[in-house]
Amino acid sequence: MWIAGVNDLPLFIAAGLLLNVTPGADLALIGAHSAAHGFRNGAAAALGVGAGCFVHVAAAALGLSALIAGSATAFTLLRWAGAAYLVWLGIGLLRGSAGAAPQAAAETGVALRRSFAQGFLTNALNPKVALFFLAFLPQFIDARAPHKALAFLALGAVFAFNGTLVNVAFAALVARLRSALGARAAIGRWLGRGVGALFIALGVRLAWFGGR
Repeated sequence: MWIAGVNDLPLFIAAGLLLNVTPGADLALIGAHSAAHGFRNGAAAALGVGAGCFVHVAAAALGLSALIAGSATAFTLLRWAGAAYLVWLGIGLLRGSAGAAPQAAAETGVALRRSFAQGFLTNALNPKVALFFLAFLPQFIDARAPHKALAFLALGAVFAFNGTLVNVAFAALVARLRSALGARAAIGRWLGRGVGALFIALGVRLAWFGGR
């Protein structure tokens, strides 16, 4: 598969896959949902993360990410919004709202949509992801390409697609471990609370140190 205006596509795919398996807030959320409710909820969160990536890709292609990076006010507003959401989500996980529901209720359409929305917002409201796409993707676009925005969108789609595959596979792995352990509710609750504490810490760090 080759894309017009793109250089070193195999290297881009390899580097993207390595970045996708790096632990972070996205994988933590997916793991918490899979451990608490099973594969379907984890996969829904993974699809939400992938959808959030497309927001950053489109913003970078349109120049919005450059505007955010160049405007202290815009970056600060996005940073605080992302921090507030992480803290809010972390408090919910600590209270057990993501880990206490029974399996039958966890697989309803409402719960799956909630998992998707949480994955989407966790990724879309992260200003560091916006800056990542702005810095990473242009390295693989030919400076002489006539349609750089299209090349940018194509690379972003490849990255988001591969990342979604990795995240869905991770959800399946966690769900399999959950089944092997007997789908014990306590495991999902404690993992959810651990991820909740992590999200609160990440939110505080993003709010106070993310601009440095």
